[in-house]
Amino acid sequence: MITWGISANSHDAALAVFSDDSLEFASHSERFSGIKNDPHLHKDLIKYAKKWGEPDEIIWYERPLVKTLRQLRAGQGWNYKENNIRKYLRGYGIRAPIKYTSHHLSHAAGGYYTSGFDNAVVICIDSIGEFETYTAYLGRGSSLTKLDSQGYPHSVGLWYSAMTQRVGLKPNEDEYILMGMAAYGNPKRFYQDILNDFIYYVNSGEILFKENLHRGCMWWKPELTTEQDMFDIAAATQKVYEMILEETLRFWRRSSSNLVLMGGCALNCSANSIAYKYFDKVWIMPNPGDAGSAIGCVLAKKRKHIKFNNAYLGYNIEGDYPIDNLVKELKQTGIAGVANGCAEFGPRALGNRSLLADPRGADIKDRVNEIKRRQKFRPFAPVILSEHYDEHFDGRANEYMQFTSRCKNPDLYPAITHADGTSRVQVVPKNNSGIRKLLEAWYEATGCPMLLNTSLNIKGKPIVNNKRDAILFEQEYNVKVF
Repeated sequence: MITWGISANSHDAALAVFSDDSLEFASHSERFSGIKNDPHLHKDLIKYAKKWGEPDEIIWYERPLVKTLRQLRAGQGWNYKENNIRKYLRGYGIRAPIKYTSHHLSHAAGGYYTSGFDNAVVICIDSIGEFETYTAYLGRGSSLTKLDSQGYPHSVGLWYSAMTQRVGLKPNEDEYILMGMAAYGNPKRFYQDILNDFIYYVNSGEILFKENLHRGCMWWKPELTTEQDMFDIAAATQKVYEMILEETLRFWRRSSSNLVLMGGCALNCSANSIAYKYFDKVWIMPNPGDAGSAIGCVLAKKRKHIKFNNAYLGYNIEGDYPIDNLVKELKQTGIAGVANGCAEFGPRALGNRSLLADPRGADIKDRVNEIKRRQKFRPFAPVILSEHYDEHFDGRANEYMQFTSRCKNPDLYPAITHADGTSRVQVVPKNNSGIRKLLEAWYEATGCPMLLNTSLNIKGKPIVNNKRDAILFEQEYNVKVF
């Protein structure tokens, strides 16, 4: 039985392929179309997915009729034709039977059934899914039971996106940049103003907002225009979000010692470490936002745990991992790209579609930011051999860059240390992966157990997908890609 899970027709479309209960493939549509956050499916993505055969059934990640009713309530008009998923899929030649599940259940199932936990509390926080904006579930064995939910227009995700727009960034895309900006600001300056102007109260996971922020908040404090104003707004926004998350987690710790955190807000790695104050074990699927629901919607129907080995689920560039070439180039120039093996499913490169650099150089951060066409304040992440983590960092870290740690020697590694002294660390355990072998070879050659690791793309463009993309990147940005 070939099952396709699909999240599309909204933003950041994705498709996952299951053969019976085995997850075979998952990818963002943008990797095939070249359009950042492409909301729609792409013919080349569909063609590649058919390597595992024609689909016997389609699972759609949300309920289109309920979404249509919410859009009507939100003043977006009657979008029933636009939400006709059968017609939408037939436009791509997909005619298999379709089943639907709810948006937040897709999030919850994607997290719980990949977690390895047989019991956990599952918290989903995002902008909006049909009507729901926040849910809590309890996982026990193969069952998922909803404990609590909150609906539109009260939404932490919509508020965070509105504040993203307010500081001059693109909502539903640049929230992670606001998170990085926060390190340069004073959170105390606008913290109380944000609470007073936007929030009625936060209690036991329930967050009530004074304003419907679906269309943003550009009206808020229009006199604030300087760069430092934007940094201070970002810092206060991040601080308020952390308070909301902590209040929610404090309430639900009574339900389990294990936590699964899902929804777009789970990409906020600066806040995620709060979870370990209240839970013994924490799992965040590497793609916790809507694209990850291409996996989650299938698991919501199957109600079965799967073995989630890693996030290398996308397009495969065959060949041996180019360890020797990478070490040589990194020693000579300090920067090299790699495009090899299966692409990562999620927003973060984990060594198969990465731009790598020596983290020790004083000028490396500026050089890499220049290549990627990014703001100079943006931080970079280190990837490190697991056995050397404690020598260089304090705090939580995992294989998927989902938490921040404090760098013990920021002067030695300026390229991977943010303004607040933290790093978003990717820890590589003793496995047989290409990035593991590269780090071992780099350590043997230099005595440095880590590299700077960022995605192989430039601002506003998707991560490199295939060999042709890699060649074009090398030619256009004058960086060797192996």
